[in-house]
Amino acid sequence: QVQLVESGGGLVQAGGSLRLSCAASGRAFSSYAVGWFRQVPAEEREFVATISRSGTITYYDDSVKGRFTISRDNAKNTVYLQMNSLKPDDTAVYYCAATLDAGSYYPYSYEYDYWGQGTRVTVSS
Repeated sequence: QVQLVESGGGLVQAGGSLRLSCAASGRAFSSYAVGWFRQVPAEEREFVATISRSGTITYYDDSVKGRFTISRDNAKNTVYLQMNSLKPDDTAVYYCAATLDAGSYYPYSYEYDYWGQGTRVTVSS
């Protein structure tokens, strides 16, 4: 099992930046592919980005491509989401999730086995 804890959320003005962290404890973190999702009230959880176990393969939703960067440091058991050029539409609770599956592209929430508690990001206009 793995436990995930997100941090780094907050309030930022449009055009600003935030870096989210997803810290893992438990079983070897390098065994997991990791994804970031976001959710606003009354809507489905939405895929943002995913990264392979080694960190060499990444995928992004079109809405964040070119603005967000997912990365990981397996020595620190942490995955990051660098968010630049933030827009009010990026306002949401952001969740990281982990899966033991061996691939690299997991855009659906049901594909993940473990979830963090979320961190709130608010982008003001």
